[in-house]
Amino acid sequence: MTDIRLNPLDAAWIQTETRATPNHVGGLLLFRLPDGAPRDFLRQLMAEFRTRRDFAPPWNRRLKVAFNLNPTPVWTDDEAIDLEYHVRHAALPWPGGERELGELVGRLQSTPIDLTRPPWECTIIEGLDDHRFGVFVKMHHSLIDGVSGMKMLQRAMSTDRAKSVAMPPFWATGSGDGQRFGRAGAPQPTVADALAMGAQALSLQVKSVPQLVAAFGKIARRIGAPGEGLMVPFDAPRSVLNGRVREKRRFATQQFAMERLRALAKAGDCTLNDVVLAICAGALRRFLDERGELPAKPLTAGIPVSVRPADDEGTGNAISFIISTLATDLADPAARLRAIRASVRHAKAHVQSLPRQVMLQYTVLLMAPTIVTLLTGLGGRTPPMFNITISNVPGPEKPLYFRGAELLAIYPASIVTHGQALNITCQSYAGTMDFGFTGCHSSLPSLQKLAVYASDALKELEAALLPAPAPARARSKKDATPAAGPPRKRAAAQGSSRKRSTQPG
Repeated sequence: MTDIRLNPLDAAWIQTETRATPNHVGGLLLFRLPDGAPRDFLRQLMAEFRTRRDFAPPWNRRLKVAFNLNPTPVWTDDEAIDLEYHVRHAALPWPGGERELGELVGRLQSTPIDLTRPPWECTIIEGLDDHRFGVFVKMHHSLIDGVSGMKMLQRAMSTDRAKSVAMPPFWATGSGDGQRFGRAGAPQPTVADALAMGAQALSLQVKSVPQLVAAFGKIARRIGAPGEGLMVPFDAPRSVLNGRVREKRRFATQQFAMERLRALAKAGDCTLNDVVLAICAGALRRFLDERGELPAKPLTAGIPVSVRPADDEGTGNAISFIISTLATDLADPAARLRAIRASVRHAKAHVQSLPRQVMLQYTVLLMAPTIVTLLTGLGGRTPPMFNITISNVPGPEKPLYFRGAELLAIYPASIVTHGQALNITCQSYAGTMDFGFTGCHSSLPSLQKLAVYASDALKELEAALLPAPAPARARSKKDATPAAGPPRKRAAAQGSSRKRSTQPG
């Protein structure tokens, strides 16, 4: 196959990588073992994986530097892939729970990928409790973005448990697009897709200049203005989230039933994404406040979103990047959600008022300062454009299976870099919302608490927005019936039920 030259955005992921800031994305997939699975199920899986040498793009691509007038790296086929390097096996001391799993994935996410090989690694993880096992896959961002990578993994599974038994390893399935790998098709609300769409339209047309000047002029007029409304870049407070980072990563997960989030969105007259932001804001407020590091000024979030521009007549997709308040200065969760909702609506309306071509140019120009800080090494030394990136990506709605094992959750692991010590990415899957928290180990000790506090933040929102359940009607003596069984046994059963209800979900 002909070599494929990297586009400027993908080349930037190579150029800005350091040992402290590796630019790979990952995904933790949790499965439940099939009923009746043999004790050596994972050993057999590992043995077979290391014998399957039918590679589909992009799994067989590696970087090659072309020594000519244009030294930009290119993708070329690798004919000698070492599966013992790419496919690995790890085990937790049984019974491994979420904390132990998070520590392992944090270590795996900390290690840079060997760019002299096809830039991906797969680790099969055993030793989990409740008959579970994990698969952690990471790929360099120059090869593919996280959302497209997740979609490739999903294509390697089936909605039919029986059919999934014969599915090949994911690298034998590939992206279905040998030229552009996973970037084809409808764009997704991610940083990479927002930049890619903007880069394609970066060449300024004369007629676009006045509209761009007006759009950035509106932002400039908002600088220093009090009250709710359009948030502006570089108006974020300095925080522990925005300094220099070191090599080691932390990783934590959380999962919520989608019906709980939808109920809050309906009660708060807002979007599902607004609820996600409010949950993250509540967790961050408590986490930083306990450390004595909560800024008086509200934190802000950079959010890749899907928007429809002014000249779109109902077809097509568009991805932009907006900045919203997280209202972490507000103690009331309901007021915090209202502030987030208003901020997001202002930001979306501002972008949607622009024609498509202007919107794309606006997006890349808006994000250009962040790219410059990464290329020049100034990240974490200058005021932050925003405090944290939070992404919410739609995933499959039906349960998936691989080799008869049911996929229970998909937790994204993303990039941490200078000036952005924490990334929160969540993905919906089969009626749940799965959160992945990726952070710098030294900047954010006890990152696991963020996952716990996210659960508490959700409960606080429910208490503030949803009607309290009706109290049980007191039974009269006439309604009372004799209890079956000895009283002591009934009391023991009730105690057991209370104990189960306190376990984390």
